[in-house]
Amino acid sequence: MKTLVIHPFDKTTHFLREIYEDIPTKTVITGGYTIAEVENLILAHNRIIMLGHGSPNGLFSVGQFGGSNGYIVDFKTAELLRDKQNIYIWCHANQFVEKHNLKGLYSGMFVSEVGEALVYSLKGDKRLIEESNNTFAFMLGSVINKPMNEAYEQLKSEYGWLAGRNEIAKFNHERLMLAE
Repeated sequence: MKTLVIHPFDKTTHFLREIYEDIPTKTVITGGYTIAEVENLILAHNRIIMLGHGSPNGLFSVGQFGGSNGYIVDFKTAELLRDKQNIYIWCHANQFVEKHNLKGLYSGMFVSEVGEALVYSLKGDKRLIEESNNTFAFMLGSVINKPMNEAYEQLKSEYGWLAGRNEIAKFNHERLMLAE
């Protein structure tokens, strides 16, 4: 399976790299491509993994991709994703996936920084956030090459143990979804 990873370069999301480290056949793009080039890469791959910061409207480009409107994945990209095996990990990806009737593993609001925790009345404890971030990335990375439904079930189970004692992980765990 040919995998495309779209992970705009941003130091605050480096922990997500562990998700795709062990994928054997992958193309990783962190910036430097135009929208048209990214669209062509999406068409040439079977599985698309999209990681970083975003909104209900898509995955932010964080200034890393030329000619973007602030997004590297947005409503124009949605149709290209329709028949792919997809993973969407960014804040409010659920609204994007559901609006465009897409399939895959995805997150709702995903707290990965102190400021985000405070907005949602969670403890802004950096240690808890880092533990949640690193555990999530490690666990998703450990199941990334399994069929999507198996990966989702195992991720929910294994990340769920941390949710029992870490309120950041609990918040994020409750917002992991799969649409088949």
